[in-house]
Amino acid sequence: MRLLALLWSLGPLLWQLHTSLLPPEALVGRGPAGPAAWTLANYRLVLAGDPPLWRSLLNSALVGGGTTLLTLLVALPCAYALQRRRGPLAWGVGAALLAAALFPTVLLFLGLLELARSFHLGNNLAALCLPYTALSLPLAILLLRAAIADLPPELEDAALLEGMGLGIRLRAVLLPLLAPALASTAILTFLFSWNEYAIALTWISRVDRLTLPTAMARLAGSSVFTVPYGAFAAATVLGSLPLLLLVLVAQRWIVRGLTQGAVKG
Repeated sequence: MRLLALLWSLGPLLWQLHTSLLPPEALVGRGPAGPAAWTLANYRLVLAGDPPLWRSLLNSALVGGGTTLLTLLVALPCAYALQRRRGPLAWGVGAALLAAALFPTVLLFLGLLELARSFHLGNNLAALCLPYTALSLPLAILLLRAAIADLPPELEDAALLEGMGLGIRLRAVLLPLLAPALASTAILTFLFSWNEYAIALTWISRVDRLTLPTAMARLAGSSVFTVPYGAFAAATVLGSLPLLLLVLVAQRWIVRGLTQGAVKG
């Protein structure tokens, strides 16, 4: 059963890797498609393109890192205030956040495009972090609020008796305990910004500032009748590697963050 689940999960990734290593004639059934036919031509094609794919990978990494950092900096104090300050206002804000997290972002597309045009935010990777952060904040605040709710208030009371201010309590007491929740929230935020396409498509038009999804959409064949399956597969593999490495490095904190509070007592 575990082997079947593993094959179900890794099968598409392995098939994509196999496709990225095949020459064009093998992909259309005109040549051998075994390991003997594997080649790195598709990777050389996308990495030596104009612009090269590595530049788009770097752009996506910069936007994803900036979005993640900005989201956590805003979400953590907001989540703390909503959890520790009970009352009708906090309840109303929590309900609004839940509605915002469930709101279809495609309906904001034209409004964000108008904002980009009015404030001249186009072709600016730093500015692209602003809508990404706004769209990531509701879910991030809800996740961190749930994690803070699992922390016993007695820890903060003891720190308060020791004369620690709010900033010191957050840094020395809460942050180490919230590390798993922060890691899982950071991963989800980074994944969203890494894969987002519609906003990046309209905000960025300069080819040297394209993010990975928009750069992949511009891959084309030698004519309108050809589809570069190998190049698409190679770009997909290259775009997945940073995410796989990130998840492998942070998997312990991610699992702890997602299961935090699942067992009481």
